[in-house]
Amino acid sequence: MTIIETYIDDLKINYIKQGTGKTVLILPGWGTVQNTYITLISSISTYANVMYLDMPGFGESEEPKESWNIDNYISFIKKFIESQNIKELDLIGHSNGGRIIIKLMGQESLNFKVNKIILIGSAGIVHKKSLKIKLKIRTFKFCKKFAELGLVKKVFPNLLDKVKKHFGSDDYKNASPILRSTMVKLINEDVREFLPKINVPTLLIWGENDTATPIEDAELMEKMIPDAGLIRVKGCSHYVFLENPSYVNIIIKNFLTGGNDGNNN
Repeated sequence: MTIIETYIDDLKINYIKQGTGKTVLILPGWGTVQNTYITLISSISTYANVMYLDMPGFGESEEPKESWNIDNYISFIKKFIESQNIKELDLIGHSNGGRIIIKLMGQESLNFKVNKIILIGSAGIVHKKSLKIKLKIRTFKFCKKFAELGLVKKVFPNLLDKVKKHFGSDDYKNASPILRSTMVKLINEDVREFLPKINVPTLLIWGENDTATPIEDAELMEKMIPDAGLIRVKGCSHYVFLENPSYVNIIIKNFLTGGNDGNNN
């Protein structure tokens, strides 16, 4: 396995490259790093040239200088692919990586060809908020306004930051201010309108017990993507490729190679 350092938009980026044959690029989920995908990378490298990116702000890749939205990530991925002189490839996206791929495929023109896509517990579907969540948001907004009052800020200068951490998820709490703002932008953009624009064979792999991106999201994607198939994996959650790696790796290999050794394509 080769770990390589490059620069995209003046950001130091680390990526992994392993194996030979056709190129498969893995886009990871929010907050995950290369160790999360080692088993997946090792499996794919036996029949393809697999590449994995540490996203900006995670692993050994530098954090963006300002908060990003999905379009910023798309621009970043396109520049990376073009910098590697890749003319065609397959894409695998887990969680947030899937969200980026979905909108990427909605672009009118790309300087490279995407042959196949695999979405694993992909994010990108925004759900209506429950009453409990709505109450939590209202409480947060009230506390935020209170913490922003001039006198309160003078007496309790760190209160606003504490309020944000208290109401945020673990991912939000553990992120820097720039990445927190980025996370908010990402989770509030619904990409379902781009699903019908995905014009290549697409495999959806989902844990039936996924609570981060529920199986209903996968069912919606299967209906809206013209050429899609859904694999439901029993007893697994959002990290299905870690929980049942042997089964998932076989499914991925069969899909990407058509049952043949990828090095013979």
